[in-house]
Amino acid sequence: MNKTDLINGMAENAGITKAAAKKALDSLLTDIEGSLKKGDRVSLVGFGSWSVSKRSAREGRNPQSGETIQIKAKNVVKFKAGSDLSSAVN
Repeated sequence: MNKTDLINGMAENAGITKAAAKKALDSLLTDIEGSLKKGDRVSLVGFGSWSVSKRSAREGRNPQSGETIQIKAKNVVKFKAGSDLSSAVN
């Protein structure tokens, strides 16, 4: 499923136009992104939660040359599925 499929499904299930569904989805994604940028955790009970975790700098290895390289520290987004979502797919 891609974004267009999701918008079409939202419009059909909610009985709204595709334009309204696109606007709602874009708003949701913008709000989630904004919260994660601030370092907040986003939780949708039953569905899951997103959080930001810090990955420290580390040494890695170039697979082509075998030489050691330095990998910079960065923030990564993690998603943990909620109980309802986990139950639905199992």
